[in-house]
Amino acid sequence: MAGESLPVSDLRNSSRTTLFGVRDGGRIIGVVGIELFETVGLIRSLAVDKTARKSGFGRKLVAKAEEWTGEKGVETLYLLTTTANGYFSRFGYEVLPRSEAPAPIAGTSQFTELCPGSAVFMSKSLVDSKQITEPNPK
Repeated sequence: MAGESLPVSDLRNSSRTTLFGVRDGGRIIGVVGIELFETVGLIRSLAVDKTARKSGFGRKLVAKAEEWTGEKGVETLYLLTTTANGYFSRFGYEVLPRSEAPAPIAGTSQFTELCPGSAVFMSKSLVDSKQITEPNPK
């Protein structure tokens, strides 16, 4: 989604990445990408249009990404974020040191080039989470 300042330059020719979206009529109002590497996956570029935020579309996109990757045999999802670590922590994602990134994730262009070193690295095990993501009440 244009205007969200998310790194997407490497997605054009990536056969490892699948995108899921939400439409309102003919307009895309939300999108999430997943990059797969056997038993691990990388959440790419979750974005919801400003006019549709607080409507649950982000949560639904994360849930769809988790469900789909779980069906593909992914055991752990990872992500990098400069602004949404609080958002993802509500869904069970935990902050990790970048040094703990598995080799396939550490070798992605998002990890090595596109996201700044200050980006927060997070993960979530899908092995025990077979339910749709719901925010933890605070």
